[in-house]
Amino acid sequence: MLRIAEGYSQEKLAELSDLDRTYIPGIESGKRNVSLVVVEKIAKAFRITLSELLNEL
Repeated sequence: MLRIAEGYSQEKLAELSDLDRTYIPGIESGKRNVSLVVVEKIAKAFRITLSELLNEL
């Protein structure tokens, strides 16, 4: 998982992505559906492109 490989906690990734701290656990557990806007925010937090992030899946 990219988040763990980067050493980010769920809370830190949420902060870097400008998302609520409860959002990342919901995504990871499959309880939330995300929009492309949210996926793009997460990609920016990792300093990669949206395409690169989607290839990680």
